[in-house]
Amino acid sequence: MQSAHHILIVDDHRDIRESLGKYLTQHDYRTSIAVDAAEARKLIAASAFDLVVLDIMMPGEDGLSLCQHLRQTTDLPIILLTAVAEETDRIVGLEMGADDYLTKPFSPRELLARIKSVLRRAHSLPPRSTPTETAKIRFGKWLLDVGQREAIGEDQIAIPLSTAEFHLLSAFVEHPKMVLSREQLLDITSGRSAKVFDRAIDNQISRLRKKLEDDPKKPTLIKTVWGGGYMLTCDVEPQ
Repeated sequence: MQSAHHILIVDDHRDIRESLGKYLTQHDYRTSIAVDAAEARKLIAASAFDLVVLDIMMPGEDGLSLCQHLRQTTDLPIILLTAVAEETDRIVGLEMGADDYLTKPFSPRELLARIKSVLRRAHSLPPRSTPTETAKIRFGKWLLDVGQREAIGEDQIAIPLSTAEFHLLSAFVEHPKMVLSREQLLDITSGRSAKVFDRAIDNQISRLRKKLEDDPKKPTLIKTVWGGGYMLTCDVEPQ
């Protein structure tokens, strides 16, 4: 019996896309293949997919451009396929919202493991209540300017946010008044497998509180939920 999960493989190398399609089909996934970004866009418009495996280097529109388009218009999980020399592209891809990446050459078995992991994380996250595609989002006394990646206070002074801080704050405004665990926040902000003991989120929360809280030592905006994680306590309103 086939899985309900439908995977789109986008790669200009015929042997890669066809062999991956065959391998995933053998492991109970539905698969579709696209030779380039243009064909991928048509397939995505016509069918429902659960995940996209996307090569970065393709003729015409490259994978990064398509990744950016997908993240702006869909919630589809994305796994990038990259060459060893494309480290900068991998970083850019993750910053654009890709969920994971694999460096060529790789084994189909490893890709299968990554697909299962990304799908598991995607299904464990609560649905977004506020899309960060909105240009500006009001939360409490702050205004998040998505395009500029900065928080604007009541005094109209803009505070720049690092990439990590922006992704973390975006996660909170997308899920206001919801408790998000460290593992969920790591999944949302980094897109890679998180270790339970990883305290990176705690450090990022601390830096974000210093920028947004009246008293970072007694936070009221981003509260710690003991045994659970963190929660944005205020209402959120797209502007």
